[in-house]
Amino acid sequence: MTDGADDPRRALGRYGEQLAARYLGEHGLTVLDRNWRCAHGEIDLVARDGDCLVFCEVKTRRSQRFGAPVEAVDRRKAARLRRLAAAWLQAHDEHADRVRIDVIGILRPATGPARVRHLQGVGS
Repeated sequence: MTDGADDPRRALGRYGEQLAARYLGEHGLTVLDRNWRCAHGEIDLVARDGDCLVFCEVKTRRSQRFGAPVEAVDRRKAARLRRLAAAWLQAHDEHADRVRIDVIGILRPATGPARVRHLQGVGS
């Protein structure tokens, strides 16, 4: 049994999360937490954007054969992210005037640079 370190999908996911964290930092957000887990699931990134806490789902794909990466977050997934955000807030001593759910889609084709698409306030 392996820990998944050799799994190409996990490696792609880690790459996407690292790129998303860097992207958020370059756009003025401060990443507070990564890959936070609880009994209900996982939040990829938690960041602060001024007076707003941002809970961010990162989706990374190599192609758009099955749709754009951001399309993987449907209404049900957004509702789950809201529940996870509430659990994170309950577990941490972090306060904000606003809370936002974002999705970052990373398209990492075989050739050329990765493309980042950032959707703010999904499922609100």
